[in-house]
Amino acid sequence: MHVLLKKLTRELTLLLLFFLPKARKIRIERWLRGREEARKLRLADGVVVSFGKSGRTWLRVMISRFYQVKHGLAERHLIGFDNLHRKNAAIPKLFFTHDNYLKDYTGNAASKADYYDSKVVLLVRNPADVAVSQYFQWKFRMRPAKKALNDYPAHNAEIEPFDFVMDENAGLPKIIDWMNLWAREAPRINGLYIMRYEDMRTDAERELARLVEFLGTPGSAEEVKEAVAFSSVDNMRKMEEKRTFWLSGSRMVAKDKSNPNSYKVRRAKVGGFRDYFSDEQIAAIEAMVHDRLDPAFGYQDAKLKQAVT
Repeated sequence: MHVLLKKLTRELTLLLLFFLPKARKIRIERWLRGREEARKLRLADGVVVSFGKSGRTWLRVMISRFYQVKHGLAERHLIGFDNLHRKNAAIPKLFFTHDNYLKDYTGNAASKADYYDSKVVLLVRNPADVAVSQYFQWKFRMRPAKKALNDYPAHNAEIEPFDFVMDENAGLPKIIDWMNLWAREAPRINGLYIMRYEDMRTDAERELARLVEFLGTPGSAEEVKEAVAFSSVDNMRKMEEKRTFWLSGSRMVAKDKSNPNSYKVRRAKVGGFRDYFSDEQIAAIEAMVHDRLDPAFGYQDAKLKQAVT
């Protein structure tokens, strides 16, 4: 109810500001969204941060199923801040964010000071794979207003995948800058756990067990195994087709069942970005990752150091 009320309040405010210049309306909407993010961050027991298309929905389904099995809850609700906590107080309030708007409210654009005292799970993925997934998200799933709000190319613009990926405002450079700031600020965050999508694909049970331990809600091997099986790629696609999580909005609903690129769960392939480009384009993408991304994440053959601090 609170979420619905906040959304209606934001929409009403924007409606009243209809005649303002577009740029100013966008600044106001980002501020309003940032204010709501600040409220949730303040109240949350933990926060899961990721750039869009880094595997957050998959992780969210796993976490949801883990708590459903552990506490005997129905499977139709994705965890969203305090919805499962209200059903059982032993389930933490988890704030899921792409870290888009908080800085517009707090002004902390050059640091992660807003997160210093929070328990933070940072989910990362090879930025080249993220950029390609972002392209399909933009092309087939993203609403026009959301494109304008986050400075993506205009709706229905004709853009080739490589041009999108190399775009400073929407593609690989933007993702790398986002990750680099988190890498620089990591030592200042009191409680940080870094997860890689690729490690989840290698051994999801191990990674989920470590995560719920970090969150202070450890589970049995059977609970973890059931959560991982439930969130398999095939099962998530089936749930998307059946609208299993329709109560959680559009995040797990296919836009066009005849188009596999319109699904939220698309391919889930590590290194799949290479399937869309020529050898020369792949070389350019890999060079940008190698030259510009902080090596701490392990995408330049450096071993990622996952730590709980």
